[in-house]
Amino acid sequence: MEGKQLKKLMVGMALTATLATAVTPGFGSIGGNQEKAYAATVTYKVTASKLNVRSGAGTNYGIIGSVVKDQTLSVVSKSGSWYKINYNGRTGYVSSDYVQSSGTTAPPAESTTYKVTASTLNVRSGAGTNYASIGSVTKGQKLSVMSKSGSWYKINYNGRTGYVSSDYVQASGTTTAPTTPPAESTTYTVTASTLNVRSGAGTNYASIGSVTKGQKLSVVSKSGSWYKINYNGRTGYVSSDYVQASATASPKLVVDSFKTLGNAQQVILVTADNYDTKSAKIQTFEKVDGKWKQVLTANGVLGQKGFALAKKEGDMESPTGKYTIGTAFGRYANPGTKLPYRKITSNDVWVDDSKSSLYNTWQQKPANGRWTSAENMDIPAYDYGFVINYNESRTPGKGSAIFFHVGTNYTAGCTATSKEQVVSILKWLNPEKNPVIIQSPVSELDKY
Repeated sequence: MEGKQLKKLMVGMALTATLATAVTPGFGSIGGNQEKAYAATVTYKVTASKLNVRSGAGTNYGIIGSVVKDQTLSVVSKSGSWYKINYNGRTGYVSSDYVQSSGTTAPPAESTTYKVTASTLNVRSGAGTNYASIGSVTKGQKLSVMSKSGSWYKINYNGRTGYVSSDYVQASGTTTAPTTPPAESTTYTVTASTLNVRSGAGTNYASIGSVTKGQKLSVVSKSGSWYKINYNGRTGYVSSDYVQASATASPKLVVDSFKTLGNAQQVILVTADNYDTKSAKIQTFEKVDGKWKQVLTANGVLGQKGFALAKKEGDMESPTGKYTIGTAFGRYANPGTKLPYRKITSNDVWVDDSKSSLYNTWQQKPANGRWTSAENMDIPAYDYGFVINYNESRTPGKGSAIFFHVGTNYTAGCTATSKEQVVSILKWLNPEKNPVIIQSPVSELDKY
């Protein structure tokens, strides 16, 4: 009996799932032909006096036996509204409507195993080789795939979002028809006047409702010619023949409206709410295949007195404007930047003496009368950073030693952010892409 009348016969009965092998939650928890009973701390309660066991996940499949009250079930996984179980040494399915589970963890959905095929595969911050590497995975490692964007898989990587090339990831070991993760940023719209939503991926499955023309769908994945959707809080399937998938227009980025970028293909944008604040927002953008993409967003700080209307030496203000990127530097070895890199020594200084012929240049002690004032470079703020090519004409009094460096409070006229973000930006910067940095109050971005 599997009708609604069975619900009247519900009796609480503890059924403890047998743990055959520990399973890691997430995509790829179950793969290949190896059966794994799900784990620990989950108690199942049969709520029917008698429940059919079928050969597949649906009432259209043949009955291979039955279970009754007080019988222990070994649950392998969940497929839609069906539990996959070990039944007398073979695989069977029972309706989850008549099996009650309680515990800390639900059984995993049947899905696809995603495994790395390369010896080492970079995990990047975005869907492309131009994005910075945030780590790596190794051959045979299982991945938790969220979606697919072009030829890249979006994955969960150590608690953050990462991307890996699908060329080096093998989707295999499906326990049902292969499931393709949905593409990112896609709108799914119904094209039929009325479209049945079914309990499984086929017309042989019962209709559990319908959707109408123009309705937007929340697509989970694709299985053959069927889309798996979220339907009123439960899982349903609709034929892909009557659903149109169209890419959602990407939101316009602030750099899309800039007219002064020339041949720059990388932009660091530093903005503040007004001239007087020392708090800044740092964003990086890169042009890929003719389109700008945002790479990073971080909090930063400016000079103690904010942005300068007209920068002067010693005013504790950061200059506004668009500038090219100079030499990268640090007190340690090159962290991996493609920029020219100079390791700081204890003798390195930056001359800020407006009367010196070496004003606004990097020099080494001793001064020997060449300057009367210079900034020491061997300090924690300069653990890593790069030169902002400001006042390249070295106009006396206009300002010197303008850097992008490490800092979280305020600066004497530079721009700063955390060491982690500085290193990330240094690794990302590529002189072949003619990078520039733009610094401006938000209200004046139309100048660029």
